[in-house]
Amino acid sequence: MRTEDVLAAIATGLWRWDNASGTVTLDGEAARLLGLPAEPAVLPEVAVRSRFHPVDWNEINGIVNLAVAEGTLAEARLRIMDEDGRVLRTVRSRSKPVENRTPEGRTDYELIGTIQEIAEPQPGTTAAHTPITGDWRRSREAFLLDAGRALAEARSTAEVLRVAASLSMPGFNPDGLAVFGMAGDRLSVIGHHGHGAGDEGPFADMRTDTDYPAAEVVRTGRAIYLPTPEDYKRRFPATWPLAQRFGRVSWAFLPLIVAGRTMGAWMAAFKHPVSFSPDERSVLTTVARMLAQALQRAGVAESERELTTGLQRSMMPQLGPEIPGMRIAARYVPTGGGLQVGGDWYDMIPLPSGRFALVIGDVQGHDVRAAGLMGQLRIAVRAYASEGHRPDAVLSRASRFLAGLCSSQESDGRGGAASYGDPAPYGDPGGYGDPGGDPDSLSPRFATCLYVECDPRTGLLEVARAGHPDPAIRMTDGTVLMRPTAGGLPLGIVPDTDYPTTRFTLEPGETMMLCTDGLIETGGHDLDTGWARLRAILEADPPGPPAADGHLDGGHLERLADLLVQAVHGPSSHHTTGPLADRREDDIAVVLLCREGGNCGCGSTAPHAVRPARRTMLTVAQAEPERIAGARRQVRELLHDWADGEQVDSAVLMVSEMVTNVLVHTDGDALLVAEAVGELGARRLRVEVADTSDELPHKRQPGEMASSGRGVLLMEMLADTWGVDPRGEGKSIWFELHEQSKPDPDPLD
Repeated sequence: MRTEDVLAAIATGLWRWDNASGTVTLDGEAARLLGLPAEPAVLPEVAVRSRFHPVDWNEINGIVNLAVAEGTLAEARLRIMDEDGRVLRTVRSRSKPVENRTPEGRTDYELIGTIQEIAEPQPGTTAAHTPITGDWRRSREAFLLDAGRALAEARSTAEVLRVAASLSMPGFNPDGLAVFGMAGDRLSVIGHHGHGAGDEGPFADMRTDTDYPAAEVVRTGRAIYLPTPEDYKRRFPATWPLAQRFGRVSWAFLPLIVAGRTMGAWMAAFKHPVSFSPDERSVLTTVARMLAQALQRAGVAESERELTTGLQRSMMPQLGPEIPGMRIAARYVPTGGGLQVGGDWYDMIPLPSGRFALVIGDVQGHDVRAAGLMGQLRIAVRAYASEGHRPDAVLSRASRFLAGLCSSQESDGRGGAASYGDPAPYGDPGGYGDPGGDPDSLSPRFATCLYVECDPRTGLLEVARAGHPDPAIRMTDGTVLMRPTAGGLPLGIVPDTDYPTTRFTLEPGETMMLCTDGLIETGGHDLDTGWARLRAILEADPPGPPAADGHLDGGHLERLADLLVQAVHGPSSHHTTGPLADRREDDIAVVLLCREGGNCGCGSTAPHAVRPARRTMLTVAQAEPERIAGARRQVRELLHDWADGEQVDSAVLMVSEMVTNVLVHTDGDALLVAEAVGELGARRLRVEVADTSDELPHKRQPGEMASSGRGVLLMEMLADTWGVDPRGEGKSIWFELHEQSKPDPDPLD
């Protein structure tokens, strides 16, 4: 009797599916089971495929690929449809896939096997209502979606292993899991679940040629399924005694493969028998692939974090020993994307003169190259400062250094030309042709920088600024002013650029804040709204009460640094390099300098009989008429709590007129000094504007259409007192206002 006749007697047909030629060869019984005439035939695959339920057909490719990868049979249940879309019968296909590689490099398959009818759905039911494995498939899809989401969100190897241990597979949940990792020719357990402490000992370190399922999986890249203890004992007799003591009855060992490279193995062990059907193997294989991808991502992330920590530790300096009479606090917070180190930096540099320098800067970009340029530029600035150069000379040399560095890279063929716009007053790095943080972009770059040389004995500060945001000063009474300083272009744009120096004194009890624009503009803020947000924090954080020894809270400056960062991103680490959990738009660097005394909360103090003076100073150069607006803002911020708003408007108007007159009628610069003294409600404001001209102002009678000549008239009308004081070179015009507390409104009005 022929084999075909025997198979036909038990309702089993033979078929051969050739993917290369696109044909399917059927014997008579196979043709009958597919709803075709019961005779041998060679048909195009589209004619056979039309007989399968669409849902079942969509799973065939996955089952075949799985069988090829594991070297096993491809087994599937298929619903056979008639021309009206009704289910005729359900058959089980068991085929051996044979992989054939064409001369063109394409991989084709040839399936050789059997199909046999099984009794599941009743003939006459529609495809839409066929209950075959529907619930299991839905639960499997839901499980895989949940597992994929959970593994994708895991950020470390430990989190990935915790997620893997918590997976509850539909219908065949394993009670023991283990993940094996490779290092050279050694295999070790990197995580496990469902075992006691020390159970991993025999498997903790083994060679890949060991007679153990995980080792064979790593060697071959093929999964191993052991449905029964007898299968385990027969295939791996040497290591069976080690596995026997755990009381499991079924095991699955699957390779962890990423980009074609086997990085380890995953074991799922069961205390109940599992036959490892194609559906179950498909689920296990999918989980293994997701687990491998998650472990790969976690490993890369951990390597990046380790590299980040090393870069931050080497690039971010320690603030060094304490400076008599000064307190310093600093924070660096990297952007949340990619490598957690960018182009922002700060530094404190001891100088040969006994002074020290504070530097803060921002190299364009948020990538590895920005971090590299930042490190080189920081070293260059430190070297120039240590040689004893003045602040303007340090920045001029640093600008030439950065321009030369970028031009040398461009000449090596690694970058192209860049175009730059006009310099903004505060040097926003985003405004000069920023390539958008592309790590592959090697176009020339620039950097903003603020360099402050400080004399700790007198509090004298000499500031040179290269396109960077101005410093902010918190006075002893909590008033916060943005301190305008002269500045030049960002470093690296024009090699030979001059950087004028601004001098002012940090009074006892005052705090200076230096920061990069990431602290100001993050969260959709611009310079104005960002400064307003920071000013509110600085003004709202009073120092702690004096201790028993008369000293104020020594940690106030550290707390204030944390508050400034938290206002942008939420709680951070107390370490200057501590990363935050949420994603950030830009790097942040902030430095706080407090001169002890007064009421800053960072050192000793003595009680004051009189409220300390509130004072500001500003130079408006002939070439910078736009700084008149800064002078008006300075006066308004100085008088933020003045009782009479009309007096504030008068003071701002007179200052604007006085400074404008200097720029229009003289050839020199205007020096503005404003000071408010006294108790709240009874203060005196004195404003002086000095210049180098000997010509004294005189009263005029301007016509209705005149554009000048009203300065003296305004001061006569608005000031309580005013005058002109000749000096050795030039003169000083001044006015005074006496605060007038408005009476409370009558509640009966």
